[in-house]
This record gives sequence, structure tokens and C-alpha cells, in this order.
Amino acid sequence: MPSLLDPTTRGRVILVGAGPGDPGLLTVRAVDALRIADVVVHDGLIDPRVLDLAPPAAHRISVAKRRARHTLPQESINALIVAHVKAGAIVVRLKGGDPFIFGRGGEEVEAVRAAGLTVEVIPGVSAALGCAAEAMLPLTHRDWSSAVSFVTGQCKGLKDQDWSGLAGKGRTLVIYMGVATCPDIADKLIADGVTPDMPVAVLEKGTLPGHRALRTLLADLGPMVERERVGSPAIIVVGEVVMLADAEDKMAAWAKAAEVLA
Repeated sequence: MPSLLDPTTRGRVILVGAGPGDPGLLTVRAVDALRIADVVVHDGLIDPRVLDLAPPAAHRISVAKRRARHTLPQESINALIVAHVKAGAIVVRLKGGDPFIFGRGGEEVEAVRAAGLTVEVIPGVSAALGCAAEAMLPLTHRDWSSAVSFVTGQCKGLKDQDWSGLAGKGRTLVIYMGVATCPDIADKLIADGVTPDMPVAVLEKGTLPGHRALRTLLADLGPMVERERVGSPAIIVVGEVVMLADAEDKMAAWAKAAEVLA
């Protein structure tokens, strides 16, 4: 069977992880896939330099999603991909981070395979890994954390999600898409037994121009996000490893957070 990246093999889809933003974090295989694309169906916030890796004649289609505002519903995105593949195109479905970590890649693979079409998945550097590396924040550490968990702050029924045991001493919790709901997230974690003085980092626009790493304590998460006017994309890291982060706020954040706890 010929390689899926063989340009003579037509009519297939390649799900490609675009990484957290910096084009330098693309895998070699991702670049190879982009260079043979006929159609690039891409998320929002993809760096234009990444899109420029596709041939000039490739059709670029944005299916950007924002909180409470989707250009296309997921079912329509699936149908769009399938239609182009059935027409004989090499479709690169370009997704921020990794396709299989809160990227709905699993749903798109199911749709393509249900249509009897060929699909390959090329992993990407997930936002948690890229942003944490930039901030010098190890998600695990022999002295501080032996486990790491990933959740999304925009899950349906946030209050009904069972996060018990995911955050606390010796554990790291990484929350995607949690900026808008961070006050509820802090309340939820504290209600589940996480101490209000647990260190928290907000990693904003990781690997992109204007990136920031901000630290505070859990009880101050909501006020800090408002105070610093944090915007998306950003991830939230909860755990003792946050004390190791190379944050631009240095110790000022701890002082402000201490005022909240006082």
C-alpha cells in the first residue's frame, strides 16, 4: 500500500496537529503533509506562516470556533471534509495543538472512516506541553508532582464534572479553555477540597508573540484573570509545580493573592 504522504495517492484526509502556535514546533511529517495539500481546512488562531507551508494553489478554508460562536457546526465540518475527499482532494485538516486532545479529532476520524475514506493522524505538540515548556514549568517533577491530568473548562455542565482527586498535593491539573469560567473553576476545586492557597499559573498565548506566564493562588484565580485582562488562548495550571515556573510577575502575584486570602 502506498504511503499516505505519497502525492500520487489521491482522495484522503490527513489530520495534522499544528502545535500551540509557533511554526517551529510543527513536526517534520506535518510540514510534509501541508506541502502536498489540495485543501487545508483549518482552525482559527493558526499562524499564517503555518498556512503558507501549503502550496499557493491550495484552497484554504477557515472553520474557526470561538466561545458561543462557531463558523460551522462540527457536523458541517465533517461533511465538508468528506465532500472534498470524495472529489479526489488531499485534505489536510489542520488543528491547533494535538488533534486528539480537546480537538475533536476523534469525531472527525469517525466521520471519515464511516464514509469509507482513508485517514491519517499526525500528532502535534499540545498546548499544555508547549506553553509549559516555554514557561519553564515542569508538569511533573520527582519532588512535586507524580501525576498530571487534562480537563477542559468548557465542558457541558461544568459543575457536574467529577474532578475529585485531579488536583492537590503531588498532582498537577491542566485546564484548557478555562479563562471565561475561571471563577467557577476555582470555586469548584476549592469545594472539592483543594486548598485556596494552591499555586496556579495562567499561561496566555503560549509560544506566540505577547505570551505571558502569570502566577497566583487558587482563591485569587478569577480576580487575577480580570485584573490582568487575560485573554484567550490560555491554559491554567494548578499544582505545586507552578512555584517552579519562570513567570514574569515574579513574587508580586503572591503578595496580591495573599491579600485575597487575608
